[in-house]
Amino acid sequence: MKNLVIVPAWNEVESLERVVAALRRDAPGFDFVIVNDGSTDGTAALCRRNGWPLLDLPVNLGIGGAVQTGYRYAVRAGYDTATQFDGDGQHDAAALPAMLAALRRDGLDMVVGSRFIERKGFQSGALRRVGIRFLSRLVRVLTGRAITDPTSGFRMVSRRLAELFAEDYPNDYPEPESVVRALARGAKVAEIPVVMNDRLAGTSSISMRRSVYYMVKVSFAMVVARLRK
Repeated sequence: MKNLVIVPAWNEVESLERVVAALRRDAPGFDFVIVNDGSTDGTAALCRRNGWPLLDLPVNLGIGGAVQTGYRYAVRAGYDTATQFDGDGQHDAAALPAMLAALRRDGLDMVVGSRFIERKGFQSGALRRVGIRFLSRLVRVLTGRAITDPTSGFRMVSRRLAELFAEDYPNDYPEPESVVRALARGAKVAEIPVVMNDRLAGTSSISMRRSVYYMVKVSFAMVVARLRK
């Protein structure tokens, strides 16, 4: 199988070298591509200097646009699986073989890495955990499926879902909405436990001030995604 790791990066020059080193060390059966989302900190220059596979966006599209770019690349290049993997060091490359094994063994379309199954590693702040629990309950109401970590950006998908996401992917805060879209279309989705880290450098794009906006927008988008079935 051909397996691709999509690494969206916006101003992640301080963490990317460690992220790439971990991918090469712990997931040797995976290719990777970095999607530089209009960074202004030298991210693209770092990638070129090291000869890393790079999709260089001329403007900042946001996480949804960056990830969709990666999915389009994965489909056109003939990959069988595609995995979202943050460029800030939060995700554990050593979990990739287990995610691939689950995808293949159980015939899944999506495997989500959840920090809340075994509750090890970085658990996010208290306010965000409240929001995640609310979104988890909303996923269950809308789809009948229990997803403990719907905001996790660490997920692997089959070619079927990669093709869907290459054509239609949420723009803003896409993780919960994309899970609902997948389930609404009959995709087989499961979680496996993973250990997540605090980010190596930089700051999250979701500030305290934007948390209320995030919850309202994402909740509405999830409902619409279910109705679009």
